[in-house]
Amino acid sequence: MAHTSAPLGGPIVIDQERTRAALAFPRLIGALREAFVAGAEVPLRHRHAVAGGEGTLLLMPSWQGKAAMGVKLVTVFPGNGALGLNSVFSTYLLCDGATGQHLAVIDGNEITGRRTAAASALAGDYLARRDASTLLIVGAGHVAGMMAQAWAAVRDIKRVLVWNIRAGRAETLAASLQAEGFDAVSVEDLEGAVRMADIVSCATLANEPIVKGAWLRPGTHLDLIGGYRPDMREADDTAVKRSRVFIDTDAALAEAGDLTQPIGAGVMMRNDIVGDLAALCRGTVGGRGAAGEITLFKSVGSAIEDLAAAALVWSDVSAAR
Repeated sequence: MAHTSAPLGGPIVIDQERTRAALAFPRLIGALREAFVAGAEVPLRHRHAVAGGEGTLLLMPSWQGKAAMGVKLVTVFPGNGALGLNSVFSTYLLCDGATGQHLAVIDGNEITGRRTAAASALAGDYLARRDASTLLIVGAGHVAGMMAQAWAAVRDIKRVLVWNIRAGRAETLAASLQAEGFDAVSVEDLEGAVRMADIVSCATLANEPIVKGAWLRPGTHLDLIGGYRPDMREADDTAVKRSRVFIDTDAALAEAGDLTQPIGAGVMMRNDIVGDLAALCRGTVGGRGAAGEITLFKSVGSAIEDLAAAALVWSDVSAAR
């Protein structure tokens, strides 16, 4: 991104519709792969408890030399579901890396959801079996609603199962996926669905494990998206012990209860982590080995993903101006 393309009169506002249009999953997954290979400066995210500890404010900056720079502002209020609102709201400010000029204010919710789903699919492209065709989505929120499309960009998904703690929301998501052309159905028996699935993709705000390792059959890939704090978990210790474990970045080792809790309990060691997403993309660690092994990918999100997605949106909008 060149600073000569910067707008006059301040940053432009790019809404949800234009953001979504620029971030088709095959293209976004490719952009994330390139970003992880190239690398970027990604300082530790700023995290603040707000609203008496009921909410979280996050600031996530990143830059790639003089090419691009940006920061995402995120608020997370898990209790919003009871109000009929999303739990996460975010806005992305993209800047010129050479001058610091503010280029665009981009819909951060769309960036966050789509890059999160794309990162899981990118990791899964290395970790899920090539013949994986049955996807179980655990959760029915904003990110969960994107997982089928993301996975379909890297695997031939023939069947989608949807489970949610509120069955009605699972039914709504399954119906939406059917309208998109997927063979999708809501399920109430989570154990049975896990035992049936090739890929189990969890996007929840659970504080206690909901997926049991004993349910995972050989060859399953387990994708854990939702737990972003040490007190949050989506899978139990058995799931971790049975799996070859990969992470998106080292932040997962400090922030994700799915890893910090078993490490703290001595169930696993930090050096049991096989590798991160950059290593997978660069080929410095191998992905899936035997067809029967269980793989696990734990993500907490990275500002490098946000920057790559925002730059992709900007390239489309700039080309149309």
